[in-house]
Amino acid sequence: MGLLRYTLLSVGGAVHPSSSSSRPLPLTPSKFSKCKFRGWHMASSPVKAPRCTLDKPVAGLTNKSSQVAAPTLTGIEDEWEVTKLAADIDPESISEWELDFCSRPILDIRGKKIWELVVCDSKRALEFTRFYPNNVINSITLKDAIMSIVQTLGVPKPQTIRFFRSQMKTIVSKACNELGIRPVPSKRCLSLIRWLEERYEPVYMRHPGFQEGAKALLTLEQSSPLELPDNLCGEKWAFVQLPLAAVQEEMAIVQEESCFGSVPDLDILGISLSDDTLIPGVAIASSRAMGLAAWTNALEITSIDVDRQRACLILSAGVSKRWIYAFYRKNRQTDQEAEAWEAAKKACGGLHFLAIQESLDSDSCDGFWLILDMPNPPV
Repeated sequence: MGLLRYTLLSVGGAVHPSSSSSRPLPLTPSKFSKCKFRGWHMASSPVKAPRCTLDKPVAGLTNKSSQVAAPTLTGIEDEWEVTKLAADIDPESISEWELDFCSRPILDIRGKKIWELVVCDSKRALEFTRFYPNNVINSITLKDAIMSIVQTLGVPKPQTIRFFRSQMKTIVSKACNELGIRPVPSKRCLSLIRWLEERYEPVYMRHPGFQEGAKALLTLEQSSPLELPDNLCGEKWAFVQLPLAAVQEEMAIVQEESCFGSVPDLDILGISLSDDTLIPGVAIASSRAMGLAAWTNALEITSIDVDRQRACLILSAGVSKRWIYAFYRKNRQTDQEAEAWEAAKKACGGLHFLAIQESLDSDSCDGFWLILDMPNPPV
């Protein structure tokens, strides 16, 4: 890998690489790079993904099979329910699914909300949807649906299923555990959330029972940030930015599994930016960068945000886990730089990155995560 061509985010406007000299640009420490993390150490135990503290089961839902006959759903057009596997995909390559099992802002003939199961993989090669009445919502229904997808599409049972609604933990986890599938609560269901956005107008709004202005029955919650565990702490940090072309080089390295990290498929998500678009990020320096990257990789990182009131960065992961990632000394200049970083992230549609390396002028990363901060789905 060549020298990382970081540039510092300038207050009042981004620094474009072309405005600098032609030689590669090392990451020059800014005022933020002087902000020290508190001391940290590597634990000797193996790296394990932390458990997310989730909410209680949804009131009124059980895991017992319903004895009530399911009413016939009306107003559901054939093309709204999808069962698809791309012809050019190797079914054995699909090992992770993204799943949503939730009510929709649609009423059936009884005046009860219709539920929907939506399943896809990150590349949308596999797509499946099915509508259900509210009196058959339990883990047995979900388990049967998962196995139906496997058998109908001829794909292997997934190793992992991600879901982003914490309130569905009981039903989803029970169904997955009984099938030997690892359930992962995570907002990193990017392809799924994008698909729900795409279905809102052409599917949900067209149903005669659509309830305009209705809020989702299962809302996404945001918890208060906690103190960062020692094993996730670095030593220095800085706001930085990379042109998209350089970000794509780092993405290729992660995809080759040459370093820790995770990157989404920008084409599948419909993100189209020019190669010279500057993507904002946060660079973390640590003398134990490899170990820090390994611990960080155990998380389902979903966003990094600036909290100007607390003068800190907030690291979000999973569904509702949030930590105070780093502090900075609050003054007008640092506030302006933090505000400029958030503005740059917004201008990129929520795209940003986290890089972990031995020093802020290292020529390679031990960990690289490209993150897309997406709004909650409309349903």
